[in-house]
Amino acid sequence: MSIWGRIREGVTELSWGSLFGLDDASGHALAHADTQARPAGAKQVGFTIAVIALGAKMAKADGVVTDTEIRAFHQVFKAPPEERANVDFFFDLARRSTTGAETYARQAAKLLDGHKLVLEDLLGALFHIARADGTFAPAEDDYLRRIAQIFGFGETEYRRIRSFHLGAETGSIVEDDPYLILGVADTASDDEIKARWRHLVRENHPDRAMAQGLPAEFVSIATAKLARINAAYEKLKPNRGET
Repeated sequence: MSIWGRIREGVTELSWGSLFGLDDASGHALAHADTQARPAGAKQVGFTIAVIALGAKMAKADGVVTDTEIRAFHQVFKAPPEERANVDFFFDLARRSTTGAETYARQAAKLLDGHKLVLEDLLGALFHIARADGTFAPAEDDYLRRIAQIFGFGETEYRRIRSFHLGAETGSIVEDDPYLILGVADTASDDEIKARWRHLVRENHPDRAMAQGLPAEFVSIATAKLARINAAYEKLKPNRGET
């Protein structure tokens, strides 16, 4: 049975919010979820559910789900063509679910404990959906900030991640500060900045996304992110007298 078949089977047997032991709104495991008896592959199923739900609620964050946002979701969370109907079903189910986005964010964070780079990639996919309609509404900013906090990212880290994916192109709410993008202080030495740049290039290289088994569509997000990192470094070089 495919992962989508297992999810559909679970939705039939349990409520959407409690499928395979998703936490409740308070962060506690639901009473009837037996975490020791989950079927093989349940971790992948649980993560897939969380990702679909976060994407659906991202699209709904500004109050209106547009066709453009739905297309953006499918660009980064692509399933085989024969499973597209199932993805649409789960997306619509999650969009209408009363279970809050925070519940699914906690589930993703728990399943990816210790893999903050993958959580950052997941945030990047949500930014891709948010910017799909050409605007970045305050409600979308609030939504992503809440999810980032649950993922373990502080405010400065959130601003850095946001600048990776949006830059200055969506208005003054988003910074395009090269120091922020690289995550260094403006008092950092040339050697410190170069070392940080090299570290970010290694961490955010598209090949890493493929090596970690992320969806192929994450590669395009990583490529855009890497380009912004390189652009930030290039912007600092002339200001510091480098050639």
